Amino acid sequence: MGAGAGGGGVVDAELMVAEARKAFFTMFAFMAVVWLVQLANWGDGYALSRQYGIVSGQAGRLPDVLTAPFLHWSWAHIESNSGPLFVFGFLAAYRGVVRFLGLSLLVAVVSGLAVWIFQGGGTDTVGASGLIFGYFGYVVVRGLFDRHLIDTLIGVVMAASFAYLVTIAVPGTPGVSWLAHLGGLVGGVAGAWIFRDRRPRPAVSSGGTGTGGGAIAPSRGTPASGDRADLHKELGDLGLL
Repeated sequence: MGAGAGGGGVVDAELMVAEARKAFFTMFAFMAVVWLVQLANWGDGYALSRQYGIVSGQAGRLPDVLTAPFLHWSWAHIESNSGPLFVFGFLAAYRGVVRFLGLSLLVAVVSGLAVWIFQGGGTDTVGASGLIFGYFGYVVVRGLFDRHLIDTLIGVVMAASFAYLVTIAVPGTPGVSWLAHLGGLVGGVAGAWIFRDRRPRPAVSSGGTGTGGGAIAPSRGTPASGDRADLHKELGDLGLL
């Protein structure tokens, strides 16, 4: 019935706002940790970056794929990463913080392994850019896998606005760890598939009052079930209808 649908829309919108609030505070806490680590790292002459960065081919440094994203080489390094990390991290987390944590672990491992396996010359690699590229890839394609209109639109806007990021994830890009960027991007796209919404889409029926009590098939000119109904529901949840 109409009242039930409206109530469900209000509940869905409230849940979305609640998840967005948790995502904001999650990213705020994450950024606070990254900056506190940077302060300690700077005070110790960046010894943490030397001790816990990713050095390719050294088995003893393999666990550092999990610590390297928290470390940087300079204040300029962390400042350049902080804005994109917060924005893309928030967009990746607002559909669910638990899913976001799983995504972060996956991206850190894939990005770190790309560096550990393929980086040459014993280079010590640190920085959150692998996570940034992972969150970017996830946000761009998540809506396609989840079949969420709003997430698809966000992905299109992010892809159009930050397409230049892909240019620093191609082989041979000088001055940056393009392997970490490319690995993070691959991990983010894979995460969008692995952590996709597997819940069945609810069946949509009209609220008719036929004597049989069943759903009435939509007549010509009436919004049909399926994609159009999903669109109406998502716009209604956001208060746009």
